[in-house]
Amino acid sequence: MRCGEAVAGGGLLLLPLPRGVLLLLGVCSALSLEIKASPKVQAFIGEQVLLKCSFKSSSPMTESLTVDWTYRPLTGGQMETVFHYQSVPYPTTMGKFKDRISWVGNVARGDASIAIQSPVMSDNGTFICSVKNPPDVYHNIPQTILIVTERGFFFQLTSATLLSILVFLPSIIVVVLLLVRMGRKFGVLKEKKKSGCKKSSIEVSDEPEQTETDSCLGKLRDWCLNCVDTDEEVPY
Repeated sequence: MRCGEAVAGGGLLLLPLPRGVLLLLGVCSALSLEIKASPKVQAFIGEQVLLKCSFKSSSPMTESLTVDWTYRPLTGGQMETVFHYQSVPYPTTMGKFKDRISWVGNVARGDASIAIQSPVMSDNGTFICSVKNPPDVYHNIPQTILIVTERGFFFQLTSATLLSILVFLPSIIVVVLLLVRMGRKFGVLKEKKKSGCKKSSIEVSDEPEQTETDSCLGKLRDWCLNCVDTDEEVPY
């Protein structure tokens, strides 16, 4: 039985069904596009936030594929389109999200994600990702609730900052300890100089002791010098 036909009266009676009934029953092949999105995303003021959206379509990707992101504030109001994609991205050029939405998706991989720059608390609301890939144009409607809050002081320490602290803090401690030790040693030496300290008898002299051999050689050298420098004349 083809899509749009029904059985009636216990016999095989082919009757066309209204299009609305077909959409509700989901018996047509056009209802094969599935979209997935995160139900809730938390962001921090001033930090980029990613709104993920993925889709699956039974039809090949064509240039007719479109992606639309719509937004409604938590306080209520009408939905507004904040992003459109068809072959190339078209971020909104008006409203509160002007120049703050960028395309980070890849339709070839079934990715229709976007990113919001510098979110603020007034951005809190509901986002809906809609994808159409003719003839697949009917799909579920997943909603993503964005909650923007302030990041606490503890969380403001980035991983790079923590790593720097863990690496450089021990080095700084070692340097400080060495400086303190050198300062104390210098102070002790300075005090010794002021008090005129002399070497103890048990301290080893820095000058090498003169051996007996060195003394004999010295005497021989002196005697030779005396022989050479004598003023006596040799008799004829």
